[in-house]
Amino acid sequence: MESVEIYLPLLLLMLATGLMAGVMAGLMGIGGGIVMVPVLEFTLGFIGVDPAVRMHVAVATSLATIIPTSISSARAHHRRGAVDFALAKDWGPAIFVGAAGGAWLAAQVDSAALTAIFAVVALLVALKMILPLEKIRLADRVPVGFPGTLFPGIIGMVSTMMGIGGGAMSVTALTIFNVPIHRAVGTSAFFGLLIALPGTLGFMITGQGNMALPPGSVGFVNVIGFLVLSPATFLAAPLGVKIAHALTQRQLRMTFGIFLMIAAARMLYRTFI
Repeated sequence: MESVEIYLPLLLLMLATGLMAGVMAGLMGIGGGIVMVPVLEFTLGFIGVDPAVRMHVAVATSLATIIPTSISSARAHHRRGAVDFALAKDWGPAIFVGAAGGAWLAAQVDSAALTAIFAVVALLVALKMILPLEKIRLADRVPVGFPGTLFPGIIGMVSTMMGIGGGAMSVTALTIFNVPIHRAVGTSAFFGLLIALPGTLGFMITGQGNMALPPGSVGFVNVIGFLVLSPATFLAAPLGVKIAHALTQRQLRMTFGIFLMIAAARMLYRTFI
């Protein structure tokens, strides 16, 4: 009875987190990780998971759930013509390679470093989206050549280390390069799949043999969390897409920015206070 009383609230919290993450994935073109990672880190601490691996497990499990979420979100955006597959062809390989490298790099640093990376990047993106900077452009088109490889490579690497689907960075980058917000969101949903696949596999490999991992883990990926979160995020993503296409560009930016600001502030507090 005691175990039921402990784990039932956690399962319900994970289910609610999955539903919220799915809506945010469809709404903002993110994989839901920016919702999932802070909550998973909290729930893992609640059940006594070692702080040394807690953030790694949260990030890795979040990435695993992003796989079905990104598929659901990208399909919904594609039906509305919002996925730019020509851009995906140009940026996709660099994002994929960057994500694989990010999984390896994340395994080399401690939980505090991962938490700080998550918080700082989320805060910078939030400020960009909230401030009235819509007319600021680095260029009138998405870069090609070396810059066209550098930008998506960094997005893939940092996003994997944060446990997110890349939307928090790629939406911002694409809008700076004059891509309309709805097309940026839709294409970012597809990028989430290219980040989550190599990232998840990398965390499964690099976490092998770690004795501090919670039960039900394959490497750093907790399969129990994945099985609870994945169906909820997958089913809820189309609702977020519907909401996104009912909002104006400014409303979508403000929603994105405020949400990221809250997530970043919480993670900074947990890291430095």
